[in-house]
Amino acid sequence: MSKKGKGNSPEKTNAARLLDRAGVAYRLVPYEVDENDLAATHVAESLGEDINKVFKTLVLRGERTGGGDYFVCVVPGNAEVDLKKAAKVAGMKKADLIPMKELLGLTGYIRGGCSPVGMKKPFPTYFHSSALEQDLIYISAGVRGLQFEVAPADLIAYTGAEVADIIRTE
Repeated sequence: MSKKGKGNSPEKTNAARLLDRAGVAYRLVPYEVDENDLAATHVAESLGEDINKVFKTLVLRGERTGGGDYFVCVVPGNAEVDLKKAAKVAGMKKADLIPMKELLGLTGYIRGGCSPVGMKKPFPTYFHSSALEQDLIYISAGVRGLQFEVAPADLIAYTGAEVADIIRTE
């Protein structure tokens, strides 16, 4: 896997430049965006990849005594964050997804293009443990229509994330 594309490579995002600077190997993989279907399942279908390899980045606000704090959960595309489990690993009493209208101002990213790399501020980040079961995962490169293909251990190390069981199981 190389950091530099040849020929018709997609334009680098800020998140890609950050990974370049850190020496993290990745590949930029474009996909066809459907503005009416921003779900990770659509991304997986567009890439022709297993949904268990396509991860989504979600931002939550936790509540502790005396205030709230933001944190990030990175989970498989077909999974839902278990809010109780997520709150517990983040050391919060409870947690909820942030309202969509707050996403851009808080992270610098829009829905369907939110990456755990290069947010306006670093937030505590938690990857679901299944990421480490994959050789490579796909995750937003910071814009709609572009994914990183990256070794999960490298991305987890770069973001300083913890690995935890943070999804609903039914």
